[in-house]
Amino acid sequence: MSTATAQRLTAILHREEEVYVAECPEVGTVSQGDTVEEALANLREATELFLEECPQPALAPRLLTTFEVSVA
Repeated sequence: MSTATAQRLTAILHREEEVYVAECPEVGTVSQGDTVEEALANLREATELFLEECPQPALAPRLLTTFEVSVA
């Protein structure tokens, strides 16, 4: 009997044509939805299914930041 363990993962979302695309960089899962909420829910489901089949060691938290570039 297995017990579920909660892991906090990163979701990166962006708009692509008519849908929102959501990606989890820690495990490489990607999904989409008509709204941000739907895309995130679909990503959560895809990631849970992936981790059931391909368990990963405990993942270290990621540092997420932004930066600026100069564009000529």
